[in-house]
Amino acid sequence: MNKTILNTGIQEFINENLNTDIMSVLLKKLPFSTVSVQEVAEQIEAKKKCKGKLPTYYNTPTIYYANKLHIEQTSSEITAAYKATLIRGKSMADLTGGLGVDSYFFSKKIARVFHCEIDQNLSEIAAYNFTVLGAKNIIAIPKNGFEFLLENKEQFDWIFIDPSRRNEVKKRVFFLEDCLPNVPENLELLFTKTDRILIKTAPLLDISIGCKELKNVKEIHVISVRNEVKELLWILEKRYVGSIAVKTIDYASTGISVFDFELSEEKNALAELALPLTFLYEPNAAILKSGAFKTLGNRFQLSKLHNHTHLYTSDKGIAFPGRIFKIDAVFPYTKKNLHPLRNSKANISTRNFPESVANIRKKFKINDGGDQYLFFVKNMNEQYMVLQCSK
Repeated sequence: MNKTILNTGIQEFINENLNTDIMSVLLKKLPFSTVSVQEVAEQIEAKKKCKGKLPTYYNTPTIYYANKLHIEQTSSEITAAYKATLIRGKSMADLTGGLGVDSYFFSKKIARVFHCEIDQNLSEIAAYNFTVLGAKNIIAIPKNGFEFLLENKEQFDWIFIDPSRRNEVKKRVFFLEDCLPNVPENLELLFTKTDRILIKTAPLLDISIGCKELKNVKEIHVISVRNEVKELLWILEKRYVGSIAVKTIDYASTGISVFDFELSEEKNALAELALPLTFLYEPNAAILKSGAFKTLGNRFQLSKLHNHTHLYTSDKGIAFPGRIFKIDAVFPYTKKNLHPLRNSKANISTRNFPESVANIRKKFKINDGGDQYLFFVKNMNEQYMVLQCSK
């Protein structure tokens, strides 16, 4: 960490060049002797990435930015603030602290937060930023989180862990047991230090697999932002053996959409099936990820098009956590039926369908965009159909 980057003149240069092409910055001869042009360019790139993702950091003067890779990997403020609503207490250990965004938001709800980060430079940057942000109740620990637990006799109200989705050879992995650190392997140790664990996992982790890899799972939270799943959160409670609650939340431009259910409720539910009616309902990404396919239809009194086609239909127009379409036409998937759509524009989606969107566009020469929506689906009679819709 080169603290001379925080000098007034250098900070002014960074702010003046936020909209400058980074290659142009790298070619400039800087009037500063204490920093390299590469260091300044790195600050500019990282700060630009924070504008939408971390507005508190972006709008706070003299924040020291870690490189852009750390910015890309960290939680957004939206998801970090949500995680902070899940916890209460006097103490918390964040075992994989990183840039410290989660620790900063946890510190608003917990009396003392221990931020563990094995990368000493990153730990120093996080500690400095905590001071700038006024988070005086965070203790930065520049070491491996599990080493800190073993050396510390304290009991924590919560432990938070966000295992790396890359292994020792930097290959992307998706099972929890392959992440670093290996959470399933260390659960017994973690439960000697706390009764409650909050785990953040990759959005691609299959929920049923996660339930098998972990134990004492009490709640699962699925967070999507603008209809893209960003985080899966798992709350584990020592000795808990009851039903698992699943909470989905989607932060959309039009507001926040919430849908909650129990895994046992979904397991025991039966889906009502129907051929396409007047309206088509497409669940948001968080609900689709959660697997609440039968429960969703039952709660809103909607019918599914097929057990494995996760679209719903009804003759009634209702408020719904997702997109709603008016079905204008329904026809079998044949070359003849699609011929009139050649060279037209349409937004295409496939559900439980053997061809990709790219292949359909290429085969029938349908361009992207416009006000027309085409859904290529399998219906309850095992037939491939096209639903022509308007929003």
